[in-house]
Amino acid sequence: MSETFDAYVITRDEETKTQSGGWTTVSTDDLPEGDVTIRVRHTTMNYKDALAITGKSPVVRRFPMVPGIDIAGEVTASDSPDYKVGDEVIMNGWGVGEVHWGGYGKYARMKSDWLLKKPEGLSGAQCMALGTAGYTAALCVQRLQDAGLTPEDGTILVTGASGGVGSVAISLLAALGFTVAASTGRTEEEAYLKGLGATEIVDRNTLSEKGRPLDKELYAGAIDSVGSTTLANVLSKIKYDGTVAACGLAQGFDLPATVMPFILRGVTLAGVDSVMAPKARREAAWALLDKQLDRAKLAEITQSADIREVESLADDLIAGKVRGRLVFDID
Repeated sequence: MSETFDAYVITRDEETKTQSGGWTTVSTDDLPEGDVTIRVRHTTMNYKDALAITGKSPVVRRFPMVPGIDIAGEVTASDSPDYKVGDEVIMNGWGVGEVHWGGYGKYARMKSDWLLKKPEGLSGAQCMALGTAGYTAALCVQRLQDAGLTPEDGTILVTGASGGVGSVAISLLAALGFTVAASTGRTEEEAYLKGLGATEIVDRNTLSEKGRPLDKELYAGAIDSVGSTTLANVLSKIKYDGTVAACGLAQGFDLPATVMPFILRGVTLAGVDSVMAPKARREAAWALLDKQLDRAKLAEITQSADIREVESLADDLIAGKVRGRLVFDID
């Protein structure tokens, strides 16, 4: 039986190639193909969601589109043997919000291969407080651990520290015993970042302008969500045999670096993709978050928001005015 509900829908004028968005009444019959239907309870806003809503980057590749790349809710219908009605599930990535309708509505329909059972130690709201940003932070931490980095090796630098990935990365690294340096351009966030576990604040401006190809060895490793010149400068400051996990491009997708950190210090640049990561890696990342993340610090990172205000919130997120993570309660 079909049901109508409100969803935020992005459309495009094919003549002018301009897009627009707004709240529209749709039906469960309109949902895209998939073997599991979900009653969405919570979702969030990531940088990619903000880009989709504002149109500042061609994130959306199929129209009309419901954005929202993260979902937490329960199964209402299933043709999959892996999920039954009532199961609590989460979903991150897989092109949702880009080529497949996402979570900015009461219902969503997904392929069962894209879903995970909700971690037992986290509520749906907490999973969305983490969302793709937190899950990506966990993937980055795993890359550093896989490279053999330990707290004894030295300080880990986190760029974009006030954002979603940065905030969760700091908290998670601190919980694992690492010393963390947080790079931010917002000096007013020093107390917030130190509350998450950072012991040092690095002025973003010292990393965002062109620097030396090879600088002083300051950090055992880094998690970078900024890219461009910032990532180049980070690489130049990594100690011998260190590793940088790169997962974002807030400053840009270029990398104006040299090979010197790689061939003179054996530095590793490890790319981190959250969208198409295999299920086993996803489950390990969420298990790490469930086990290690301080729930009180997660609460510090999180702010509840009204999903009807997604357009203004998207502008604020792109402008760097949003601290931590936004959670939308679909109910």
